[in-house]
Amino acid sequence: MEYSDQIKNRLKRIEGQVRGVLKMMEEEKDCRDIVSQMSAVRNALDRTIGVVVSQNLERCIREQISRGEDTDGAVAEAVELLVKSR
Repeated sequence: MEYSDQIKNRLKRIEGQVRGVLKMMEEEKDCRDIVSQMSAVRNALDRTIGVVVSQNLERCIREQISRGEDTDGAVAEAVELLVKSR
């Protein structure tokens, strides 16, 4: 699968957030602030996972439909990936 610049940019922002959390730890910032930022990182990563899975699912289903194949397996696999990511 080819990944869009949008997805790569999301991951770069997440990388920046993680570096920010590390800096906060080095500066011995308050635990509540650090946990809050870590939660934001997790949420951003969860949303990115959803985008990757949905784009891949869409591509797979379009390909299967064009070949006259059943799409139930692709949908089940996408759901399984999302469940595992949590």
